[in-house]
Amino acid sequence: MTNLELVLNMLAEASTTEISKKENPQTLEDNKRVAHSGGKVAGVARKELEARTGQKVVSPVNAKKALKK
Repeated sequence: MTNLELVLNMLAEASTTEISKKENPQTLEDNKRVAHSGGKVAGVARKELEARTGQKVVSPVNAKKALKK
């Protein structure tokens, strides 16, 4: 996982937390909607960054592969 992937993951989590604080979801469905909204914020950021740089943010490298090396 690259630094950008980690940052975008953190953005999704932080966005979800802030949206949750504002909306105060009560049910599982409400929480799912909030989580989706937080993820969408990071998704928009990822797509914008990819469009501006011309490079993919998501890498094929994962922790399992890195640990094997």
